[in-house]
Amino acid sequence: MKQNETSLNSQENKNLSDIDGIGDAHFSANINTALREDAFELDDETKVQLIQKHFKDIMQILGLDLTDDSLVGTPKRVAKMYVKEVFKGLNPKNKPHITLFENKYKYDEMVLVKDISFHSMCEHHFLPFFGKAHVAYIPKDKVVGLSKINRLVQFFAQRPQVQERLTIQIADDIREILKTEDVAVLIEAKHLCVAARGVADSQSLTITERFRGKFNCDDRKNQFLSAIKGRE
Repeated sequence: MKQNETSLNSQENKNLSDIDGIGDAHFSANINTALREDAFELDDETKVQLIQKHFKDIMQILGLDLTDDSLVGTPKRVAKMYVKEVFKGLNPKNKPHITLFENKYKYDEMVLVKDISFHSMCEHHFLPFFGKAHVAYIPKDKVVGLSKINRLVQFFAQRPQVQERLTIQIADDIREILKTEDVAVLIEAKHLCVAARGVADSQSLTITERFRGKFNCDDRKNQFLSAIKGRE
């Protein structure tokens, strides 16, 4: 057994009795996505092969007939989807290049990109959550190409997430890139871990916010919220 696989197995077996007792009481104070130090020692193709093998085991345990034409390719499809699409935001090398431009017009009012569609995966049940992100900032010396904000949202969404952390990660990264404290992020999303299991509520919407700098002032905050409400 390879060292990486041994590490994975030891992590899985650690404190299983405690994990069983957690139930739905999920909490993490970590702003960063929880990654092991050796997270990227395996290349993507190796990860696809390993996930394919283990997902095939899961399907067999569930009693599915993997000789069926419709199911035979599912383990590989799922593995490729996890590594190359749904969770590609785990790897820093996939972070989009952010082009900045000089703020030649000395523009110092709100720049808002709203209704940014995203799909992410709840890290507690590995079920999707999805919705809209609204991102605003007040420029200083630099402005950013508008599509880059959409790409940043997608990047941080493409990993196992919780909505609160996703909101903070987007806001903090834009703050760092643009060297401005004046950033606002609001995310509204539906969670399949709420709609498809447990309470089975398909109508509720979860909203999270992050206001920094001038957006902590009521006037700026209300300006941002009013602009979002006018999106219909």
